[in-house]
Order: sequence, then structure tokens, then C-alpha cells
Amino acid sequence: MNKKDRVVFISNYLDKLYPKTPIPLSHSNKYELLIAVLLSAQCTDERVNQVTPILFSKANTPDAMINISVEEIYRIIRPCGLAPKKSKAIWDLSFILVEKYNSKVPESFEDLESLPGVGHKTASVIMSQGFGHPAFPIDTHIHRLAQRWGLTNGKNVLQTEKDLKLLFPKDSWNKLHLQIIYYGREYCTARGCKGNTCIICKTCYPNRKSFVNIK
Repeated sequence: MNKKDRVVFISNYLDKLYPKTPIPLSHSNKYELLIAVLLSAQCTDERVNQVTPILFSKANTPDAMINISVEEIYRIIRPCGLAPKKSKAIWDLSFILVEKYNSKVPESFEDLESLPGVGHKTASVIMSQGFGHPAFPIDTHIHRLAQRWGLTNGKNVLQTEKDLKLLFPKDSWNKLHLQIIYYGREYCTARGCKGNTCIICKTCYPNRKSFVNIK
């Protein structure tokens, strides 16, 4: 199966498996989504979803967030890990949103990535899932699976993003990145598949014997 055939099979299979793609992080507005994605760095979505209701009950807007202390934010989000950096980033970016953006989440990669604690992946999630613009956020699941499925050379996440954007139609990116995440968590896990166990891996590479080393 060549790369073009793999792309068609993967797209069709994931569409059948995951016709609907709800966002894993609980939120009720773009600001809450921004904070939840920031918290999800090196933390599971499940843990974030346990913490954010407590945080958002106290502050779910930038104006409300800057009226509580960094220390209080820290105490609430501590289970998510990296709490010292994340709590300061949450307060600082909230202050910037109030002062510079009229308390609204900006709708551009440049403005989002200028905020404390917001990198390209976080900005991509906000642009795609918050505003509906085509984007392809790359997390560890997508990076791992793209390598296993022979869709990228796997040098880094930026290269993976570039390769996947060239392979898949632009109007599929927002849904597809979530489908791959779901599949990676459920079927093609880091330890459970390793490139020769799940349906997609076995279909794309039926003769593969050895495990795939992820870079």
C-alpha cells in the first residue's frame, strides 16, 4: 500500500470509527478552552477536566481571573503539574487579554502565540476548535501515529504538521486531528501497538514484523 492509498484508507476508517469528534477538554467559551489547553501540557485531559470546574467556578473570564491571586490559581491547578509556570502564565495572559484585547481571546496565530504559556500547538487548537479555522494541532499521539503510518519522517512535530497538511484536505484537518488522537488513545497506544497490532497499522503494513521506534 503506497502513501496515497494509506491516506485514503486512514481517512475513511477514522470517519467510520469516529463520525463525531467532541473536544475532549470541557469548556463553555473560548477563554475556558484556552486555559484548559494550556493546563493540558504534560497532563491528561481527564485530570484537566477534574481541575477546571473548580477553577472556572471562581473565574471563567480574564477579568475574573486577574481578581484572584497567582497563589490561589496555583493551589487549584497543582494536580495538573508544572503549576508554578502555568499559574503565572494563566494570570499574565488574562491580564494581557484585559489590557490589550478587550478581554477577548484573539483570533490569530500571531496574537495567540504572543501570550504567556501559549505555543503553536495551543494556538492551533484555539484557532481550529475555538474559531473554526483550518489548523492541524500536533500532540504526542498524532506525532507517534503519523510515524507508524508512514506519513512523515518524524524529525519533529513541526515537520509532522507540515507533512500531514500536504497529505490531507484542508477541510478535514479540524476533525481529523481529533480522530487521530482518539484512535491513538484507544487502539494505537504507545505501548499497546508499536506499529504492528492495531487495524490501521496492520492494514497499512501487513508484512511489518518489528516494532517501530518513535523519534
